[in-house]
Amino acid sequence: MILISFALALLAGVAIAVQAAVNSQLAGAMTGNTLAAAFYSFLSGMLVLGALAWMRGGLGDALSVIPAQPGWRLVGGVLGAGAIFCTVWLAPRIGLANLLVLVIAGQLLSSVAIDHFGWLGAVVRPAASIKIAGAVVVLLGVALTLFGERLIAMLARAF
Repeated sequence: MILISFALALLAGVAIAVQAAVNSQLAGAMTGNTLAAAFYSFLSGMLVLGALAWMRGGLGDALSVIPAQPGWRLVGGVLGAGAIFCTVWLAPRIGLANLLVLVIAGQLLSSVAIDHFGWLGAVVRPAASIKIAGAVVVLLGVALTLFGERLIAMLARAF
């Protein structure tokens, strides 16, 4: 079961990259209106999720608890909309690879902290030394992705 979960997480990462590219192209077709492209992305996603939730049943009961929730539990959609807008706006400006390594770095750093401290009601999963070492390796990969060509050019001039 864990391997299926890992594969699904990997596919979610692929979907994020493809979504950024697709939404960026949609924004271009919409005369550069990144807000309209992000809106369409959320609207179409909302319709699909709404249909699936309705087919599963219990949607009304699930939604009925919304008014009783603290505000911080209700900002996920706003954060998601902001993230989607940023990917649509940034992809053509900094490139998909640069965009996504920075997104992954942000996700990695924040998720390690959330797990470690149990923020936002998450189960505490202490950041072991090996996990921190893995995060450092990923961040080094981010740095190489962003600045590797400059580094190679500097090294070539030095030697």
